[in-house]
Amino acid sequence: MAKKNKEQIPEPDNTKTEQEQEQEFVPEAPAENPELTQALEQARDLLDKYQRTLAEFDNFRKRTIKEKASMRDLGVCETIEFLLPIIDNFERAFAAAPNKDDAFYVGISLIFKQMQDFLDSFGVEAIKALGSKFDPSLHNAIAHTEDENYGENEIIEEMQKGYIYKDKVIRASMVKVAN
Repeated sequence: MAKKNKEQIPEPDNTKTEQEQEQEFVPEAPAENPELTQALEQARDLLDKYQRTLAEFDNFRKRTIKEKASMRDLGVCETIEFLLPIIDNFERAFAAAPNKDDAFYVGISLIFKQMQDFLDSFGVEAIKALGSKFDPSLHNAIAHTEDENYGENEIIEEMQKGYIYKDKVIRASMVKVAN
């Protein structure tokens, strides 16, 4: 039985990473024992493969989480796109309603409020347009007018609301821009 030499097993160093410590833990074999040398070399190779596999799995896990979130966001956007014409029709109906005190009008406005709450629960927001400066990434200018009462590139009328979800434009606002 060979004597253990205390110099062969290094003391843990708290300033080094766990991987560096694991790599240092495999001791050097004495030159006179080729089987031990071969076993230590195999241990180093297996440790390296293990560490690489762990890193690959961690990267796979992170990538999968990102892809799932991306797919969910895409699904939300596509669903909201299908609902937007219905919301537009609600707004047109409210604008055309002659009697705002009618029970039918009140009932429809409650249904519309539910639809807005549904959008809010997913984080979908209407794009602020009226009175703001024209931004081509958020607004679609379909009319332009010269009017000195307004500032340069100021939105003076919103023909159709735009919506945004997590910094992604679902639909740009259709607007009229002054000057």
